[in-house]
Amino acid sequence: MDKQTFNQQLMAFLDASPTPFHAASNMAAALDAAGFIALDERDDWSLEAGKGYYTLRNGASIVAFRVGQGDVAQQGWKMVGAHTDSPCLKVKPNPVLHKKGYFQLGVDVYGGALLNPWFDRDLGLAGRISYRSQDGELRNRLINTERAIGCIPSLAIHLDREANSNRSINAQTDLPVLISQPEKAPDFNALLKQLLIEQGGNDVDTVLDYELSFYDVQGAALIGLEQEFIASARLDNLLSCFIGLQALLAAPSDQHSVLVSNDHEEVGSMSSSGAQGPMLESVLRRIAGDESRWQRAIAHSLMISADNAHGVHPNFSDRHDANHGPLLNRGAVIKINVNQRYATNSETSAAFRHLCQQCQQPVQSFVVRSDMACGSTIGPITSSALGVATLDIGVPTFAMHSIRELAGADDAVGLSQVLAAFYARQ
Repeated sequence: MDKQTFNQQLMAFLDASPTPFHAASNMAAALDAAGFIALDERDDWSLEAGKGYYTLRNGASIVAFRVGQGDVAQQGWKMVGAHTDSPCLKVKPNPVLHKKGYFQLGVDVYGGALLNPWFDRDLGLAGRISYRSQDGELRNRLINTERAIGCIPSLAIHLDREANSNRSINAQTDLPVLISQPEKAPDFNALLKQLLIEQGGNDVDTVLDYELSFYDVQGAALIGLEQEFIASARLDNLLSCFIGLQALLAAPSDQHSVLVSNDHEEVGSMSSSGAQGPMLESVLRRIAGDESRWQRAIAHSLMISADNAHGVHPNFSDRHDANHGPLLNRGAVIKINVNQRYATNSETSAAFRHLCQQCQQPVQSFVVRSDMACGSTIGPITSSALGVATLDIGVPTFAMHSIRELAGADDAVGLSQVLAAFYARQ
């Protein structure tokens, strides 16, 4: 796939995936279109060599895989991992606030969000609503307003003269989202019911619960004099989800290949559908069969954890180690940390460098400054849980965890080519 087509499809995926539920659903739809077969974890599985399968958990995590022609116990799996969640503002269970003639919704901060950029943005609402249908059944439906229904207005500088030099944000008091005025606003449950009806939920009787998030309705865009950058929400880490998905779809059917995209990475991964949960292991064990075959397959396997890397910022270059400042549009980044916040070791790093050389794609390295704390990924979690050889890589990015991030227009398609070659490797 050429770069222009790839980036247009990437941006469409980003725009259509405002929550992990939507991201996993859109990935499942792409897999369906490619002939992959949906599996239910509650059923017995009958897998055939040469075919592709996938399973969802909690509607927000997905494991997709191809069953190769050879013995998986002797060949192992080629695995790529990413995550579907991004820092955001989630609606509280009892969110309604009436203050000074305005109707607001209270929110919780999900993950390590960069909060300042959330002010003065056009915010839509999306997520999953659970409800009782008119025939008494319990059902779920995804909703997405696709238009702005709220915002968080900044306080004018005339009323906060220190805003540009000494402003802090109180998540409890400063972030409630303005959505209407009381005399025009419906009851909140009535609002949710109306959103369900607008999204095709004509059978709704009673709304029971929800997981909803605000998001910036501004779409992804190519920017720069030569359109050399991609600006979008949720690049961390839907960028890697899309890259991994395209690579898996291009993978040969005779290879044992796996793509896992977990939810809840931004809050520690400790959930039934997160990387600290058993989802991936349970799927792989079902593929392998008995314990001996499972152990042998893992010993032959390699996991590539794909999660965005910090590009060196031209205005803040001192925040990087001087010898390890990844540049946008200069290739994927191998992420290394001696304290195992990343799972890369010299063997897995060498394998990836060799792969990049074969694909004629550039590759960079990232090491956090020795006097700064290092973030982490699903890489060390998956590696320690499964005992699988792992490395951490990612596309260099600016403004990570902001409401709008920036990446290079060349890097995503380049990494997808490398991962496709990884899946195809004998």
